Amino acid sequence: MNFLEKLKQQILIADGAMGTLLYNFGKDSCLEELNLSQPEHIQNIHKAYIEAGADVIQTNTYAANYLKLQRYGLEDSVKEINSAAVLLAKKAAAGNGTYVLGTIGGNRGVKPDSISLEELKRSFREQLYCLLLEGVDGLLLETYYDFEELETVLTIARKETKLPIIAQVSHQEPGYLQNRMSVNEALKRLEALGADVVGLNCRLGPHHMLTALEQVELPEHAFLSALPNASLPAFTDGKFYYDGDADYFRHSAKAFRDQGVRLLGGCCGTTPAHIKAFASELKNSAPITEKIVRPKQEKVIVESSSPVREYTPLQEIVKERPSVIVELDPPRKLDTTKFFEGAKALKEAGIDSITLADNSLATVRISNESLGYLVKEKLGMRPLIHIACRDRNIIGLQSHLMGLHTLGMNDILAITGDPARVGDFPGASSVYDVSSFELIKMIKQMNEGLSYSGKELGQKTAFSVAAAFNPNVRSLEKAVQRLEKKIEVGADYFISQPVFSEEKLIEVYEHTKHLDAPIYIGLMPLTGSKNAEFLHNEVPGIKIADSIRERMASLNDNPLEAAREGVAITKSLIDTALDLFNGIYLITPFLRYELTAELAAYTNKRASETRRASYAENTIF
Repeated sequence: MNFLEKLKQQILIADGAMGTLLYNFGKDSCLEELNLSQPEHIQNIHKAYIEAGADVIQTNTYAANYLKLQRYGLEDSVKEINSAAVLLAKKAAAGNGTYVLGTIGGNRGVKPDSISLEELKRSFREQLYCLLLEGVDGLLLETYYDFEELETVLTIARKETKLPIIAQVSHQEPGYLQNRMSVNEALKRLEALGADVVGLNCRLGPHHMLTALEQVELPEHAFLSALPNASLPAFTDGKFYYDGDADYFRHSAKAFRDQGVRLLGGCCGTTPAHIKAFASELKNSAPITEKIVRPKQEKVIVESSSPVREYTPLQEIVKERPSVIVELDPPRKLDTTKFFEGAKALKEAGIDSITLADNSLATVRISNESLGYLVKEKLGMRPLIHIACRDRNIIGLQSHLMGLHTLGMNDILAITGDPARVGDFPGASSVYDVSSFELIKMIKQMNEGLSYSGKELGQKTAFSVAAAFNPNVRSLEKAVQRLEKKIEVGADYFISQPVFSEEKLIEVYEHTKHLDAPIYIGLMPLTGSKNAEFLHNEVPGIKIADSIRERMASLNDNPLEAAREGVAITKSLIDTALDLFNGIYLITPFLRYELTAELAAYTNKRASETRRASYAENTIF
């Protein structure tokens, strides 16, 4: 009797984790390669699950695809590893009627954009053909967090074979995928694409998986599956381990049957003991054919109720009138006296926002979140907080953003961040869990009341998101294309690296005037020749014209005059910039706030004069 005919009549018990057992035995490199180097070990695990009562076993091929094997230099061994895996499983299953499923795991996790669909298709097809050629009884598509990936590969598999296909999603929170699609809807769509069995595996244990299944209708033509984790993993002495009690699985077995599950097994952390517990309760038992579905309760996501000041977002201000924002770096030392002196001076100069870098050039500084809050509360200024991808993983970034929301700081500049090796701790790790593009998407999703994984936050944040723009590149066309992509993912406006020539200002304007998102053009007063040479030669993304460097070099012996010359050069650039851009972004060098305060006042004065002149020209007496 084939696999699907058997499922029509009775509940089948699937096996449990392969990787967990191999990991526990110290095999924590490429687990799929062990099909070649330690075949007896793999075969013994298969036999242990069969002896425990498994009717179905899966091949040790979860990550045996080109994309994952290339991490170990094994990308040319896809066929060899998959073929060996099927032969080992079939040997273990021979003579006892156990079904062998060829397993193909998901590649995309919480960062779906990290792998293109074309790459996924090529890798999937190669592994699929290897498994089909070896004569598996069916296919198991498991642990898919990204629904687009699962839909894509299921469509390919259904076109290539008539064998039974099990398609399983992994949910971030009970009942919902990371794209906020309900599990019920997802399983219906998988059934419509031709999956014979649809269900859930990994991520959560029996409790949460059962909670999700309570909201799932029985499929019309397919069957339900469930492969829960043993528990949440613990981490001790550099190793992950699971504490899940097998007896707990025995007690939950009938609850899975009551939710309509016909294929029941285990995922991460489960062992032959867990599968034996399921088998002791359900092996050869009849499935249910009707169930009561618990309707999902729609949660209301409210608008922000944090202490948010009611003010117009910067992108709207700069569209209506000239606007000045100034970067004042948080200090490297704990004395904040000069910083707050500078903040007060900039407020008096009439700036719209003070921007606070996030450990710029990978140097340790006081948290910009803490200084931003103090600037807002004590001085009544609008802080614009830079967030670098370098220092925080996905968990830390979301926590940081939630904290900013709670403190009522809604203006964000999303940047990738300079790598750690350029800073004062070159041995530190650069995290880069996400890129600036993904960070922008994360922030915009929080504005919809959802975390990056799709979990509800209970409130909608109200962030205004700026993105970085480097005009000092060889190809300005390519840089503008990046801006267009950032607009697509949600950037509201742009803040540029400093520009040091009128020619560059005009060039940037001509290349960006078609964009809907406004630009704050960066300008930075030079303080001397050494400052100019350092910026030009050693700081990524900054180039200074030879003529300006020569002017600064001529004043090398007179620091005061050199600084005045730097201000004069910047004022000349402001004159040109105001004819082209409404937004001026002044960068304070070395906490020399007197320079940017003077330039901010000058900018506001020039803008005011321009507005009065324009009003006079258009007034009819």
